[in-house]
Amino acid sequence: MAAPLDDMFSRCVDPGKILNSVEVRFIDKVKGKGLFAKKPFKKGEAIFTERPLVSAQFLWNALYKYRACEYCMRALETAEENARRLSGMPALILPHQELCKVQPELHHTCPHCQVIYCSSECRQAAWDQYHQVLCLGPSHNDPDHPINKLQDAWRSVHYPPETSSIMLMARMVATVKQVLALDKGHWQRLFSNFCSRAADEQEEMAHKLLGGKFQGQLASLRTLFTTALYDDHVSEWFTPDGFRALFALVGTNGQGIGTSSLSQWVHACDALALPHQQREQLDAFIDQLYKDIDKETGDFLNCEGSGLYLLQSSCNHSCVPNAEASFPDNNFLLHLSALRDIVPGEEICISYLDCCQRDRSRHSRHKILRENYLFVCSCQKCTSQVDDPDVTSEDEEEGEGDTEGDDMEDEMTDV
Repeated sequence: MAAPLDDMFSRCVDPGKILNSVEVRFIDKVKGKGLFAKKPFKKGEAIFTERPLVSAQFLWNALYKYRACEYCMRALETAEENARRLSGMPALILPHQELCKVQPELHHTCPHCQVIYCSSECRQAAWDQYHQVLCLGPSHNDPDHPINKLQDAWRSVHYPPETSSIMLMARMVATVKQVLALDKGHWQRLFSNFCSRAADEQEEMAHKLLGGKFQGQLASLRTLFTTALYDDHVSEWFTPDGFRALFALVGTNGQGIGTSSLSQWVHACDALALPHQQREQLDAFIDQLYKDIDKETGDFLNCEGSGLYLLQSSCNHSCVPNAEASFPDNNFLLHLSALRDIVPGEEICISYLDCCQRDRSRHSRHKILRENYLFVCSCQKCTSQVDDPDVTSEDEEEGEGDTEGDDMEDEMTDV
């Protein structure tokens, strides 16, 4: 039997602690809601931690052998296995292997479809929430299974770098199907907390994610999605308008998640108290390893995916953010931390742009945000630069050639 809906999602955050620290307020019709501090936060202090309602590894990422827990996205390779694959050096030996926190002896597979989890707890949590519906059983390698056909179609229309996944939507539907004996309206109210888009904006979001042939691609995806997952209780999600709205919700609100056993090992090495010569040797080894990885693999180092977070999705963008999200536990648990002191009543904002993009001109920042997030920024920095000329330097134009998913890459290339 599925876990009670209230219990399932109260685990996302600590309700008592969060309610005493932050609150969600409606701002206006343009910005919608925002997250505000109810207490002071010092620079570097944790504001909250949060689990996603649903999350999923990107499909191309999994195809390229980035192994992650099917539930929490914890990296499953040991740091040494990870380094060997990324560097293309199968005989590589990492020093200080005791610092690697991956425990393969705790990994569990689904006995029916063989997907892998980092623990029996994650396997059970997935089974309780959505995996009963999505488990492929002995058909996990059957290319004609409806869910496999849906995933293949997604990969064919959404090439790397990925910014979303059709499996986020699939897990949303599967969760609803598994809790139908409970309050379906509760789930719908839960998702009403995520920002909605007008019909033309939903179409624009679909166009951004799927490219020039998005209408035909979206129709094809909807057909496959319906064949694999249709349920009368959420029939509105399978209509053309409902599917487009669901697609836009995931595209607009999805938060990039990055996990890496190698990165976790590197951070642990940085914290070691070593004699000067040993420190220099270890630092040189790590520097050379990253150079070798760059030649073999490039920037994409991590197990990558996305998730839907109730509180984090309430954070608006600012080009001068006072908070940032990170994933220091090497799983889907999001930590929101203060970048500077925050006073009670102040809005908590993150940046949808990476550090380099935030240093560009107001015109360039607006271009990226308008194209990728469908809004015009009116933060303090943009307002102060309103009289600046609307020009983009040649260097900035080169950097804007591929902006899709830049905020995720900043988080995920080295967690």
